[in-house]
Amino acid sequence: MAKSKERKKFRKRLLHKYRLVILNEDTFEERVSFKLTRLNVFIVVGFSIIILIALTTFLIAYTPLREYIPGYSSVRLKKQATELIFETDSLKRQLDINEQYYASIRKVLTGDVDRVNFNKDSLLLVEPGENGGLSFKISKEDSILRERVANEDRYNLFEPASTKVNFSLFPPVKGNITEKYNLDRKHYAVDVVVPKNEPIKAVADATVIFSEWTAETGNVLILDHGNNLISVYKHCASRNKDQGDLVKAGEVIAIAGSTGEYTTGPHLHFELWNNGYPVDPTNYIAFE
Repeated sequence: MAKSKERKKFRKRLLHKYRLVILNEDTFEERVSFKLTRLNVFIVVGFSIIILIALTTFLIAYTPLREYIPGYSSVRLKKQATELIFETDSLKRQLDINEQYYASIRKVLTGDVDRVNFNKDSLLLVEPGENGGLSFKISKEDSILRERVANEDRYNLFEPASTKVNFSLFPPVKGNITEKYNLDRKHYAVDVVVPKNEPIKAVADATVIFSEWTAETGNVLILDHGNNLISVYKHCASRNKDQGDLVKAGEVIAIAGSTGEYTTGPHLHFELWNNGYPVDPTNYIAFE
């Protein structure tokens, strides 16, 4: 019974009508009046709060005004950050490439390279019994063919079956070879005796990537011919090209001489490097 009375009293309070009057302060003239109940006030205030929250959410989510709220970053800053991430990744990749490139140049200058034996005609070794009883004995016709292909390919640095690269090397100088390419002695070059002041020529189109004086080998030039091929010219009397210069095949790049601590007379110390490893220049160039 008491609970029922309390409910009725609460409902009466909610539905009890009040009048909101706006008066002129000087004349007490009634300007505006409203009939209200507590329930109406609660409903109006509740809807106002909901609309305010929805409007604020819309402004924050879909307008640039959110950039002025602490903790929110602007679209421009996010775009710049994304671009910086891509640029940083590209720079890191380029730095790795440059480090590998400089490591190859360091090997050329110091001669510090692991011994690698190259054999173009090497075959994969197989376990006994895996050949299915086939005979791999070299016939006379096969030997003749191999010799002819070897002679045709003597001055071609790349495989003859490849159609992607057509590359030939120009002799840097003409003369007698006094010391040949020797892996055992770590002599990764050929020493060619030439008259003093003999012109030294580029073996192919290239970019000069090193042109400096060293105490051990005197005036040194290193040319990058692309296709992972590098040529090196040491003990020059003078250098006609600087780093960054572009040269053509057969163009004079230096003058032969006898500079540096390791020289024994006027000659050219010539090296050829492919994919970061030294190769025998006489396999591709005729010096005599």
